[in-house]
Amino acid sequence: MNIGIFYNRDQADIAVASELASRIRKEGHAAKIFGDPESIGGVDRLIVLGGDGTMLRVSKKACAHGIPIVGVNFGRLGFLTEFERDECAQAVPFILGDRFVRLERSMLEVELNKKTFDCLNELALLHPVSAGRENKVVTISVTIDGSHAGEFSADGLIVATPTGSTAYSLSAGGNIMTPDCATFQLTPVCAFSMRSRPIVYPDRCELGFSLPQGALVLYGDGVYLGEAGAQDQLVVRRSARTVTFLTRGLGEYFRRLTHKIN
Repeated sequence: MNIGIFYNRDQADIAVASELASRIRKEGHAAKIFGDPESIGGVDRLIVLGGDGTMLRVSKKACAHGIPIVGVNFGRLGFLTEFERDECAQAVPFILGDRFVRLERSMLEVELNKKTFDCLNELALLHPVSAGRENKVVTISVTIDGSHAGEFSADGLIVATPTGSTAYSLSAGGNIMTPDCATFQLTPVCAFSMRSRPIVYPDRCELGFSLPQGALVLYGDGVYLGEAGAQDQLVVRRSARTVTFLTRGLGEYFRRLTHKIN
C-alpha cells in the first residue's frame, strides 16, 4: 500500500511527516510526503497534518483522485480531524489497518453563470462592507426545484452541508446535523433575529437564488468565488462527488464534538 502524508507548512513541521513516513516504511509500505495540495496523487490513502482549513483544501484534491483521508489536528478546533496532535503516531496503524469506518461526506455544487465549484463546508453569500457603503440588509429569494420557496431579508445567507452545519448551528442556536445525513442547511446572516435560525432542506433538491441589485460577495469554504447580483444565475445542488473520510465511527465523532464545544 502507498500512503500519502500531507503537512501544512505553517502548522506542522516536516520532521513530523518524515517520522510518520518512516513508521509506515518499517511496516513494509510505501510513503510519500506532500507539502502542496496541487501535487497530491498516486497514493491509496492520505494522512493530513493541519487544521480544519487544511482539511477543506486537501479534501477536494484528494476527492478528485478518489483518495480517502484521515486528519491529525495541528490547528485549533479540528472538527474535521480524527486525531489530536499528541495522538499523531496512532494515525499510522489506523490508516494501515481495516478497523475504520468510511464516511462519505457530501459536497455542494455551486453553479455561477455556468461555472461550477465544489464546496465541502459551505457557500456564503455576503453583503459587502466597505468605507462609504451603507450597511443595508439585502433580500434574497430562494426557489426549490424551480418553485418559489420564500425570501430572506438579512446581511447574507449561508448554504451549508452537514459537514459545515456544526459551527453555523452552534452560532445560530440550531441543530447539529450528523456528517452522513442528506440535507442542506440555510442560515440567514442576521444578528439578533429569530430569522437567523437555520432551515434544513433535503439535498436531492436544487436551490435557485434571485439576488438583489448590487453585487453580493460569494465565498466557498472560505475561498473567494466572485460576486453576483440580480443579473447573475446562481444555483446550488448536491455535488455528484463525495469526500471519503476514514473515521473511528459516529460515536467517536460525537465524543470529540462534545469535548470541543465544551
